[in-house]
Amino acid sequence: MKKTIIIGSRESKLAVIQAEMVKQAIERENPGLSVSILTMKTTGDKILDRTLDKVGGKGLFVKELDRALLEKRSDLSVHSLKDVPMEISDDLPLLAFSERADVRDVLVLPEGAREIDFSKPIGCSSSRRILQLKELYPQADFRPVRGNVLTRLQKLDGGEYSALVLAAAGLMRLGLAARISRYFSPEEIIPAAGQGILAVQGRAGEDYGYLEAVSDTEARDAALCERAFVRALGGGCSSPTAAYARIEGGRIFLTGLYCEESSARWRRGSVSGARTEAVKIGQRLAECLFQSVCSSEAEKGGRLADICLEGKEP
Repeated sequence: MKKTIIIGSRESKLAVIQAEMVKQAIERENPGLSVSILTMKTTGDKILDRTLDKVGGKGLFVKELDRALLEKRSDLSVHSLKDVPMEISDDLPLLAFSERADVRDVLVLPEGAREIDFSKPIGCSSSRRILQLKELYPQADFRPVRGNVLTRLQKLDGGEYSALVLAAAGLMRLGLAARISRYFSPEEIIPAAGQGILAVQGRAGEDYGYLEAVSDTEARDAALCERAFVRALGGGCSSPTAAYARIEGGRIFLTGLYCEESSARWRRGSVSGARTEAVKIGQRLAECLFQSVCSSEAEKGGRLADICLEGKEP
C-alpha cells in the first residue's frame, strides 16, 4: 500500500496548479508515494477591501496552512516564495525550492486594447512595483487591486482599470501568457524576492528525502540571497524593497532596491560574490543601501544614484 502525502494549498486556481506541479514531481520520482492536495481559504484570500500592508502583510496567506501543518492535517505546504514572510518558525522550515520560472513582471491590457488608456488607473497593489513604474509611466495613476489573478483580470476587462501589472510566472502557469502585452526586464522593474520560485514547507525533524524531486540548487541559493537582503531591511513590511539574484557558475549577482518610507528616498544597488556566500552578499548590499539612503543629504524624496559594489567580496 502506498504511503500518502498531503499537500496543503490555498484554494485559488493558481495555488492548486502550483501544488499539482509539486505533487506530480514527487510522484514521478517516488512511485511508492501517493500525493493528495488539501485546499483551504486563507485570511489573505478573505480580506479583499484593503491592501496587505494595512491588514498584516503576507503572513495572512500562510497562517491557515501553517496551522494545518502543525496539526498534522497536512505534510507539506506549497507557496509562491514571494508571498512567504521573511520570518518563519523554526518548527516549519522551507525545505525545497523549485526551478525558477520567468522572474519578470508584465503589463496586461484589457482584451482588445493595444495601449494604456491613461484616463483610467493602472491596477497595482505593490509599492515595489509602483515606485519603479512611476519612472516608466510618469503620467499614470495607480490604484490598488486585490483578489486572485482571474478576479483581477475580470476587473480589468470590466473597465475598472487601464492595465494591470502582474508576475509573468503566475500568468504562464495559468495558461494565460497570451494576455501579456509587455514584459518588463529586471533592469526596468526589479522583481520581488523569490518571484518565480515555489517553496515547499514542512515540519522540522521529519524525513523529506522525497523532496529531492522538487529541489533546485540555483533557485535555493538565489532565494537565500534575496531573502537575506530583504530580511536585513526589516522584512519589507512597510518600506518598498526588491531583490533579484542571478547565478552564473560559482558566482551570484544581486541587484536590490530599498526605499526609506519616511523620506521617499530610494536607491538601487548591485553586488557580486561567491555563490557559497549568498546570505552574506544579500546582507552586505542591504546594509550598504540602508546606510546610503538614510544618510543622504537630499532634501526631497526620489531616486538617488545607483551604487555598485562589484568585485568586492562580502
